[in-house]
Amino acid sequence: MPRGSLRESTKREYQNSKQGRISKVQVFETPTSPLPAIFEPSLFPFVSIFEFSATFERSRRASKFVAPESHLQLEIAHVLFIDVVGYSKLLIDEQHEILEELNGIVASTEAFRAAREASQLIRIPTGDGMALVFSSSLEAPVRCALEIGVALRSQREFGVRMGIHSGPVSNITDINKRSNVAGSGINIAQRVMDCGDAGHILLSKRVAEDLGHYRRWQPHLHDLGECSVKHGLTLSIVNLYTEEAGNPNPPERFKPARAASGAAAPPGRVKRFPLSIGLVVAGLILFGVAVLGTIFAPGILRESRARARTRSAPAGSATPTLSSVPEKSIAVLPFENLSAEKANEFFADGMQDEILTDLAKIADLKVVSRMSVMQYKSGTTRNMREIGRALGVAHLLEGSVQRAGQKVRVNAQLIDARTDAHQWAQVYDRPLGDVFAIQSEIAGAIAGQLQAKLSPNEKAAIAQPPTADLAAFDDYTRAKTLLLTTGFNLAQTKNFFQAIEILDNAIARDPGFFAAYCQLVTANDIVYALGHDHTTARLALAESALQNAARLRPDAAETHLARAEHFYFGLRDYRRALAELQIARRTLVNDPRVFELSGYILRREGRHEEGLRDLEHAVALDPRNRSTLVQIALSYQFLQRYPEECVVLDRALAITPDDIEIRSTRALVDLLWKADIKPLREVIERIRTEQPASIGDTADNWFFLALIEHDWPGAEQALATLGNSPLWADGPVVLSNQFGEGLLARVRHDDARARKAFSAARLQQERVVQKQKDYGPALCLLGLIDAALGNRDAALKEGRRAMEVLPVAKDSINGQRMIVYFAMIAAWAGDKDVSLQELSRGAHTPGGTYVACYGVLKLFPFWDPLRGDPRFNKIVASLAPR
Repeated sequence: MPRGSLRESTKREYQNSKQGRISKVQVFETPTSPLPAIFEPSLFPFVSIFEFSATFERSRRASKFVAPESHLQLEIAHVLFIDVVGYSKLLIDEQHEILEELNGIVASTEAFRAAREASQLIRIPTGDGMALVFSSSLEAPVRCALEIGVALRSQREFGVRMGIHSGPVSNITDINKRSNVAGSGINIAQRVMDCGDAGHILLSKRVAEDLGHYRRWQPHLHDLGECSVKHGLTLSIVNLYTEEAGNPNPPERFKPARAASGAAAPPGRVKRFPLSIGLVVAGLILFGVAVLGTIFAPGILRESRARARTRSAPAGSATPTLSSVPEKSIAVLPFENLSAEKANEFFADGMQDEILTDLAKIADLKVVSRMSVMQYKSGTTRNMREIGRALGVAHLLEGSVQRAGQKVRVNAQLIDARTDAHQWAQVYDRPLGDVFAIQSEIAGAIAGQLQAKLSPNEKAAIAQPPTADLAAFDDYTRAKTLLLTTGFNLAQTKNFFQAIEILDNAIARDPGFFAAYCQLVTANDIVYALGHDHTTARLALAESALQNAARLRPDAAETHLARAEHFYFGLRDYRRALAELQIARRTLVNDPRVFELSGYILRREGRHEEGLRDLEHAVALDPRNRSTLVQIALSYQFLQRYPEECVVLDRALAITPDDIEIRSTRALVDLLWKADIKPLREVIERIRTEQPASIGDTADNWFFLALIEHDWPGAEQALATLGNSPLWADGPVVLSNQFGEGLLARVRHDDARARKAFSAARLQQERVVQKQKDYGPALCLLGLIDAALGNRDAALKEGRRAMEVLPVAKDSINGQRMIVYFAMIAAWAGDKDVSLQELSRGAHTPGGTYVACYGVLKLFPFWDPLRGDPRFNKIVASLAPR
């Protein structure tokens, strides 16, 4: 473990060791080969953790191998301990297969790779699993565990449990005179893990307390109480789980204690966590009643939930009546999964989504989109009045789903958000095959309660099931959720490909799954449009999915919407896309995608004000969708209406205050608008200090800020943080890390390093151009690299070709980008006259590129070749804030 790489103080742990709370000497003995600083599964034989513990105890007692206490150097490391549940019961062949698969899953996680590349990871095989010792940050093992948990859901069936602890470790010399690592940090992590069952990600109290300081982790931390482990030690344990990973059910070792103690909180409870022990016990009791088949009494359930909501309201707070919202408006909150199997969470999500989709087909209702209600996940106390106010609706639907064998129970309740009164409730006990009929019945009942008028076509649409295959429906729900929560940024590219794979699985199970085909059109077209795979093969996949959707339901509004998306994302045929949207809009009155897509198209056509109106209509149907709010902010930026951009970004931050991307974008506005770098510097320094593990999310901004301030060590550090990730994504123009290295060397006049870096970037970009011929963004970037390498004629030719294949008339946003980047190419190639002519045209054309804003022109090194020219100064002055 590299010295100096651990940022946390060891003082507390060292004091504990002086008081006898941890071993003063740690020795790790193993008869195997030396332990490399980072080691792969194939490089080190597996050692049983029991052998590890035994040899540790023997070595600790062997005085001739004990280092003096004064020479022991302890460092705090963050340990993730993993093992396969039931490993010893498996056949030898099965053990090898499972361990090989687990090793592959672990090694493929981003957290593992990042720590390995930074030499901040040690991996210790343990026979039935492994221990990962991170020296980077507390969040590294947590993120790694969650990534493993997500991956395991789509892998073969075997149980894995994980434990995380931060504690002292030391570099020691073992009995074989080899360098190794050991410490109570590793031992306690194993004990924490031992308290769990398959699927659990358990944390020690210390880790949970540190994570609890961050708002993004708090909803996922659930106190379990104390657990007795080996050697008479008692540990306070916290359960970590999200929608995608972890096990929300209490481990078996905690259930007897809870049954005996009732709702009393155990000693040492981590009090900051929102989930009380009483709520856990109540949930277990309700779950047990449901398993026994006892029918819930709707009146009792309504009363208990009403009391819970009353308790959640702040004391003395006034709750005004929601008189300004439409009477026939509703939001469907996420349904609670009461099933024993965690995998059925997607089933519960699908139930909620289908009911919402059915209600959204009723023109007489206003229905809030799913994206805005996802944050109100079940399992937390809900203040219905606050939720209704935030979503702008008069009514809320909540419920629960329990799936057991071939039966399903659905409990649904309609609540008036203005008064918190229950208007309707129903329990459905049916065979599993009737689940879609239940959804239709609930939607019909809600429409009746709200006195909404249903046309014959709307009744028929509600009654039509999405598929007859429940496994295909689960896959569809997973993919749809993934697409819904994935933004248009490079860091989330893999989510689109994962969603495509899942949708393909759903369609393989049910070739007549119409809705799955529609989602597949969208996913493939977005991958194509964003340049992740801008090939004819990808476009053909989208076209094939569209043809299948049209074959199944040629006149459906969803078919017209899918075709509109294909015309927009895939073919850039805006006229035909708008024509399809006009048809879809007649029926999909509650679908924000219709208005969102229309806004994008109008914006591409240069009709920015009209596009803004449609985007704002989309937000009215989806008021807490941060992605759409960010797009509205971009529209204001394109129009250089920066004060309004700030207002919208502040609204998005109110929804997701810990979103580093939005925080950085908000600070960046002042740079673009006023050439004021102070807000961006403050945000980056705060992230580096308070959330160092997350600095990679804004390392691109850090890099350019460092260039502006001539902070060369900072720029180098930012590049190192990025690793192999792209440096900059200006829409579809993606600057690689090698390009950033070349730019830094160019600014520092290090010609040899600049040529080496730009040459490497050119090889990479040339492959992209060969694969994506006549793609403007790829061509213009190749031109810029050629200009940096002194290939003047090739650079100008490539830049002009980029403008030809992607003109403003075809795409006002990216067309403007091509003009501005050609101006940059010409400047780097030494043709100032051409550069200034094109820059003047591009800078005054509303469009999407950052690099033509006032602050960038004034401060960024992109434009250094033009500095001092009066014509350039005039362009910059024309964009200055008034």
